[in-house]
Amino acid sequence: MAATAPKPSARRESRYSRPYVPETIKVQSQHAQRVLERGFFRVAAALYAIDVVLRIIGDDDEMDQVDGIVDAMIQVFAQRMEAEIQRLEGQRKQHGITKPVAYTLPRTLTVKISSPQLALYTTLVQVLDRLMMEIDVLWLNRALSNKERKHAVYAWRVELLDVGRKIVQLERRAREAAARQGKAAEVEEATGDVAIVVEEAGEGAETAPETTAA
Repeated sequence: MAATAPKPSARRESRYSRPYVPETIKVQSQHAQRVLERGFFRVAAALYAIDVVLRIIGDDDEMDQVDGIVDAMIQVFAQRMEAEIQRLEGQRKQHGITKPVAYTLPRTLTVKISSPQLALYTTLVQVLDRLMMEIDVLWLNRALSNKERKHAVYAWRVELLDVGRKIVQLERRAREAAARQGKAAEVEEATGDVAIVVEEAGEGAETAPETTAA
């Protein structure tokens, strides 16, 4: 009986050598971890694709405009979360709460930062984690009710996921613009083997997000 031929890999190799900076982050709260599971990988791929597509299109003005939109979305939301963290820290001091909160299953990830915007978005997830920790420590010390905690963590998590959805929409528009110029195949080749990979400590596995827009 003839040997079965090996199946081709689903992951295409690319001729592009892409730069990245490894950054290790620790995400402790359940709600920040849910953002990782539900949106981070897709948004990371979208941010990388936006950068690649705009360079292929070759429109410097469009590149600057999109970069400005993404930067503004991320920075404005980060500033709002930082302001809320400061408010909650003040509330914690008023209640005399000094012990930090700990979590049973924190996750340590090494993210390959392959664009400036991905660095900003990765920081955004970390800020959300800090915010969730402030909410949890107040709740555990009875400074927040169950209802207040539930509403707060849900609202902030959903808002961050919404920022991610807007970034994905920008990627789709960039791909459509490339397609109108007849450059869809070039874009697909350049983004097919995305350089954004996340390694989780203790598992030794790598997770590469999908890069093709739905």
